Amino acid sequence: MALRVYSTLSRQKEEFQTVEPGRVKMYLCGPTVYKPAHIGHMVGPVIFDTVKKYLAYSGYDVKFIINITDVDDKLINKANEKGMTVKALAEQMTADYFDNLKLMGVDSIDHFPYATDHIQDMLDMITRLIEKGHAYPLGGDVYFSVESDDDYGKLSNRSLEQMLAGTRVEANDRKKNPADFALWKGSKAGEPAWDSPWGPGRPGWHIECSAMSAKILGDSIDIHGGGLDLMFPHHENELAQSECCSGKPFARYWLHNGLMQSGKGTGKVGGAHSREGDAATTTESQIAGKLAGSAGAESIKTAVFAHHSPEVVRFFLLATHYRSPIDFSIENIAATGKSMEGFYRLFETFERITGTSFYALPASARRAESTVATSLPPDLAGPLGEQRDKFLEAMDDDFNTGGAIAALFEMRRIINSFINDRKLESTANPADDAALTAVMTLFKELTNILGVFRKAPEKKAGTDDALVEHLMQLILDIRADARKNKNWPVADKIRDALKNAKVAVEDSPTGVRWSRQG
Repeated sequence: MALRVYSTLSRQKEEFQTVEPGRVKMYLCGPTVYKPAHIGHMVGPVIFDTVKKYLAYSGYDVKFIINITDVDDKLINKANEKGMTVKALAEQMTADYFDNLKLMGVDSIDHFPYATDHIQDMLDMITRLIEKGHAYPLGGDVYFSVESDDDYGKLSNRSLEQMLAGTRVEANDRKKNPADFALWKGSKAGEPAWDSPWGPGRPGWHIECSAMSAKILGDSIDIHGGGLDLMFPHHENELAQSECCSGKPFARYWLHNGLMQSGKGTGKVGGAHSREGDAATTTESQIAGKLAGSAGAESIKTAVFAHHSPEVVRFFLLATHYRSPIDFSIENIAATGKSMEGFYRLFETFERITGTSFYALPASARRAESTVATSLPPDLAGPLGEQRDKFLEAMDDDFNTGGAIAALFEMRRIINSFINDRKLESTANPADDAALTAVMTLFKELTNILGVFRKAPEKKAGTDDALVEHLMQLILDIRADARKNKNWPVADKIRDALKNAKVAVEDSPTGVRWSRQG
């Protein structure tokens, strides 16, 4: 099955064909760094990090960038509120963003361009737009003329009249059209400013992404990603100014991820992306409206990582197809964490049987180089090969990570049955151990694509944990003595009490193990 992706521009799935054979240029809109990252800031990076991993696995040479907006109205206002410089606040919040990306396993981004490092590129683009009749200076500002672009509105599929109906637009009676948007803003007292042919000022929000993308990736890219809330006006305006400037198609595929929602509500966790002067329809205001007081709008470290590991959060984000909304709640993340415990137990079982860590298996990084599927034992080649195919078919079908994860769960069931049927924990059979290693190597190859199970989860250390371990060992020792002395009533009482406490006890030739089930 050839890779097919859904493009917002065409409103359909298309066969994936790149601008340059074998190469993919991908741009994702990044954050405005004025506050600590919340879970909504991680959705796009996790999704498109996985997209890159799969494209690289499929043989493409991928260049992936995420911009950092370090000059903006929100930054200026928050810096004034905190009594900080804009630069200091931006640096602080950027460091927080990077730290969270690292925790989430987002490690495939090639470059993070900063808006303030590309002011000259923006000035050059604005100048070209003026020369081509697509923009005009106005009292120290510069505006893009939407009426100069016959295709304006093709991404959001709206006419100018529809865009203006019930919208809030920038208050400037002298603009040629109320929908014209700012490319350059004349500076106010105390604001960051750069020299320009139109006077001191700073760039508008939309021109930043267009200029940085063109500078690093060229005039035409393959994938432009971002949240659904950015489609209009941000991406619409990006597309218009980029294509009017270069005369070339800007992005071949527009991929928009669904928004993080709190519960079953329609609001986006973390607030809207609107800027002063941007038009936004009532529908998009509802979609992107801030869920005041929701845990998701708080710092991800305090609201989420305090309860669950970053790997669980990543798995949670990928369990839903990227175009679907994500139903955020701590309870839903907890349910995901619970579902992952079976994988961790499988990895521990594998290491006990073979003496090899699952996390150290040398899995292939390229689909064409993978040979492990052909080395599976005959009785597993069929069922596991089928699930491998389902995993890859799901990813080829518009990066359906939810379908891919479903295949992993079925693979886990098949592998556990193999271990139990062959009694691998109680018998020593080098051939079976080799077969299990081949099976788990295939599993590792696939989980690497999703960026999960790449290292053993950290076990929280603390006084309470140490006490639980000590008490559990004491209980298990008493149980062992009771069984040895054939004191079955005491042994059964301990077993039943542990079961009621949702503690599973497993007897094996290598010893007694326990795990929490709730």
